[in-house]
Amino acid sequence: MQTLYYDCFAGISGDMNLGAMIDLGVDRNFLLDELHKLNLDTYELTIQKDQRRGIAGTRVDVLLTEHDHHARTFKDIIQLIETSGLSPAVRALSLDIFRRIATAEGKIHDRAVDDVHFHEIGAIDSIVDIVGAAICLDHLNVGKVLSSPVQVGGGFVTCAHGVLPVPAPATAELLRGIPIKSGLVPFETTTPTGAAILAATVHAFTENLHFTIDKVGYGIGHRDTEIPNVLRLFLGEMPEEERRTTDTETGDAVILECNIDDMNPEHYPYIMDLLFSKGAHDVFLTPIIMKKSRPAVKISVLCDLGRQKEMEAVLWHHSSSFGLRFHKVAKSMLTRKMITVKTAFGEISVKEGYFQGRKIKSKPEYEDCLRLAKEKGLSLTAIMNSIQGAERPEE
Repeated sequence: MQTLYYDCFAGISGDMNLGAMIDLGVDRNFLLDELHKLNLDTYELTIQKDQRRGIAGTRVDVLLTEHDHHARTFKDIIQLIETSGLSPAVRALSLDIFRRIATAEGKIHDRAVDDVHFHEIGAIDSIVDIVGAAICLDHLNVGKVLSSPVQVGGGFVTCAHGVLPVPAPATAELLRGIPIKSGLVPFETTTPTGAAILAATVHAFTENLHFTIDKVGYGIGHRDTEIPNVLRLFLGEMPEEERRTTDTETGDAVILECNIDDMNPEHYPYIMDLLFSKGAHDVFLTPIIMKKSRPAVKISVLCDLGRQKEMEAVLWHHSSSFGLRFHKVAKSMLTRKMITVKTAFGEISVKEGYFQGRKIKSKPEYEDCLRLAKEKGLSLTAIMNSIQGAERPEE
């Protein structure tokens, strides 16, 4: 089975992704012809060979040929893409990537998704990078997309909202549930666009490669640093027996626990939200009985090994516990894919689970269903039931 592997040892951005796709073999003229279907004429795409630290690859730059006066919201982006001449598959993937960014930004800035209105989503370079990514992935027609853990860098980044810590809040939100590495360099290496592309397209994140490499592509970043500022892509063939083993992703994690019998129960939701915001994979409460028959609650937190100290800090500062315990565990997860379906009440993100190459379960995203239930004045059950028979993107 044809497999694409993102090697994000130096992070990922939208332009690095386009450069790597072209370097991998996507015809540049084909990409340009497809991008013209957006009917945007205020930019020029330059594609050239370049190198970083002795590694040659392809660099892509989006240059404005005139000032773009459009202050676009997510609604504007939907209109732009849906009225284009792009294929249904490319339109669906492009909107999925944009929707993830809009959702992340809306959550951070407390705005409705459709009304998200900011530089990152409306800028021409973001539109070209995201739609270009969808065009390239659709053209490659791979059966599976894998990725390494994602290097995010460190320090601070300056953007339209001011000076922000790395990873930037939108990037961190988009990378929830995705293994990351940090601190390789003191600046941002993964952008919100790069994070959204991975979140929307990658089936599993792993450092174990089990396929025959046919092609290698390098996308050159704009910064010249002490490390090779490149995104590397592998395109190869995965044997059937290996494909079946990668339907589940295994890895190491840690569970932290503490027992609490003296805290106001109203504090638990706040603590749980804080833990999830720091990257916890799961947080759950278990009623227990402690010494002298005192009723209590056990807080359990599942997270990556690299996140343990952050989880401990939340529990120390925001719970009444004086002690914690932890133990390492092995975890196994189904290959997951996020799609967007169109229902009679609006669009809903759906998480699908695959095993041995076959979809075996799916689940609508609760937050999307809750938002539509409030907007339409309907029950959650009615919204969730609308998934049945809804329009789905082409496989």
